[in-house]
Amino acid sequence: MAIRPIITAPDDRLRQVSKPVASVDDGLRALMDDMLETMYDAPGIGLAAIQIGEPIRVIVMDIAGDEEEPAPQYFVNPEILDPAEEMNLHEEGCLSVPEFYEEVERPASCRVKYLDYDGKAQTLEAEGLLATCIQHEIDHLEGVLFIDHLSRLKRERILKKLKKEQRLAAAE
Repeated sequence: MAIRPIITAPDDRLRQVSKPVASVDDGLRALMDDMLETMYDAPGIGLAAIQIGEPIRVIVMDIAGDEEEPAPQYFVNPEILDPAEEMNLHEEGCLSVPEFYEEVERPASCRVKYLDYDGKAQTLEAEGLLATCIQHEIDHLEGVLFIDHLSRLKRERILKKLKKEQRLAAAE
């Protein structure tokens, strides 16, 4: 397992639409293991493959709290089914938009169809933080960042600050 560099906005690679995975094999499981290690190291609760430069439809998550046992989840080719009409407001952050947190409105619950770590078809009923996180990560697979759900003014302010921080870091 290896920790991989996480791509940060405004990198254009984050705007790619990820391609479906043909099959779950040892190579893909190794990638998912790297993704999980990278996510834990960051630290975060979710990571899409595109965030480490792999434009494929793969997500890893672990929403267990600090005092709980780790509970990693792996989603290959995830697809949201039946998003609730009821909406939920949740503060979101993103490893690709570091240090920024904003409230985002999303469906309060949904079902998710996907392949697991072993390539078996699964369906998951998600609500609360799990529903928010899975929707956030699936957005990444479509080239969408959580800041795209904000007003244009907030989004531009965040991107301007990120660009400035990247310029300053490059000058050091």
